[in-house]
Amino acid sequence: MRKLTMNSTEFFFVSTVLLVFLVILPSSISVTLDAITSNQPLREDDVLLSTTKIFALGFFKPGNSRNRYIGVWYNKIPIKTIVWIANRENPIVPTAGTGLLAIHGDHGGLVIYGEDQNTPIWSANLTVSSPNNSVIAKLSNKGNLVVEINGEKVWQGFDYPTNTMLPFMKIGLDRRSRLNRFLTSWKSQDDPGMGNCSFRMEPSESPQEFLYKGQTRLWRTGPWTGERWSGLPGMVKLFFTNVTFVNNQDEVSIMDLVPESSFVKLVIDESGNIERSAWDDEVHKWVPHWSPDWQCDSYGVCGPNSICYPNFQDKFECKCLPGFEPKLQHEWYLRDWSGGCVRQKGPSVCQNGEGFVKLERVKVPDTSTARVNMSRSGEACKEECLRNCSCTAYANADERQGGSGCITWHGDLIDTRTFLDTGQDLYVRVDANVSAQYAKKSNSSFGKKRKLEVSVACGLLFFLLFSLACWLVKRKKKGKQISFY
Repeated sequence: MRKLTMNSTEFFFVSTVLLVFLVILPSSISVTLDAITSNQPLREDDVLLSTTKIFALGFFKPGNSRNRYIGVWYNKIPIKTIVWIANRENPIVPTAGTGLLAIHGDHGGLVIYGEDQNTPIWSANLTVSSPNNSVIAKLSNKGNLVVEINGEKVWQGFDYPTNTMLPFMKIGLDRRSRLNRFLTSWKSQDDPGMGNCSFRMEPSESPQEFLYKGQTRLWRTGPWTGERWSGLPGMVKLFFTNVTFVNNQDEVSIMDLVPESSFVKLVIDESGNIERSAWDDEVHKWVPHWSPDWQCDSYGVCGPNSICYPNFQDKFECKCLPGFEPKLQHEWYLRDWSGGCVRQKGPSVCQNGEGFVKLERVKVPDTSTARVNMSRSGEACKEECLRNCSCTAYANADERQGGSGCITWHGDLIDTRTFLDTGQDLYVRVDANVSAQYAKKSNSSFGKKRKLEVSVACGLLFFLLFSLACWLVKRKKKGKQISFY
């Protein structure tokens, strides 16, 4: 047998090839992980799965971009739908080498490295005093990336939403830590950085959620009425979910609760559209459940002290609230309603015999500066409004069980609209003359209704008597005996 021999040059070449192969091989094989530890980082081709394998986390490239990001997506849906991103403002650029998601206590607990593994490009910003081997990162069955130290959760991705609200993710303000959770759009389909549109909770006395484009308000939910937002009368039916709203000294937040088997999401896009949709396995696509009705839902479309009426022709009409008239009559006639309405000239509405006109089935005005008193309702709420000359309207704060609590508005009434079937009752303050006119109209309408009811009843009775008479004549002609018992 011939003995194989290598000179020094050949030996060096073979050794180098083997070394390169051994270095490259581990990073070129895709690994499925159930946790990230100090000894087990997540490399470019690896995937971290939730226990039920519903969600996956790994590196991805958005659209036509060559930049790489760490994101979460639905593992069981054929269309890769990104629902959360860690380093949306700090991508791994093409020249930054291979990416790595690792545990490193000195650099903030959970970190993302590019080529330079001494300086992370993103960090969960944790102060870790425990040994690295006690820190792990896992992906929950709800799609939440969680960092634990000795089994205790110390950081979660759900505290830093991107453009998607998932079930069990809170939107709102933690009043203790001042952590504010809100959605922000991507910059574009190729760039998931923080865009110009946002959806956030405004923590006033009567909190609401607002959709913004820059600093401009596009849409609002209205205040919470006990089971739904005032501006979403069909919320329970449309969302197919239970919603938890919390407003106390610790936090103001909202969260959807759905079965883990239901794939539901609320997304804000770079144009300022917001849509709630669910995955339909039969048609293999996301099916929209809800988005704002932009006819009357565009914030303040009718200007101050007016109300918007939608119709069936994709149009709408603005009218002044009771006791108000167009501020700019000519523009109003030309359907330019942006100037809104001002109070009609007449008696003072300050303790001068004024009253209230009830508007039914409405989205109540913007409550950003409204006042709330949960110990008053009904007549007590009315009296509270009458005592304050700046009070322009009132409504129940909670519409459950006949209504309770009191919201009062002071100053202009902004962004009110009507609904066809359900909504809140709003009581608008008017002077004595207007109050008397509406009372007369109400009585007139009641009288007309009673007359109509009487006419219908008389007509029905006449018809029955006539039918009976005809039947009797017919029986008599046939010679049959008619008996009454």
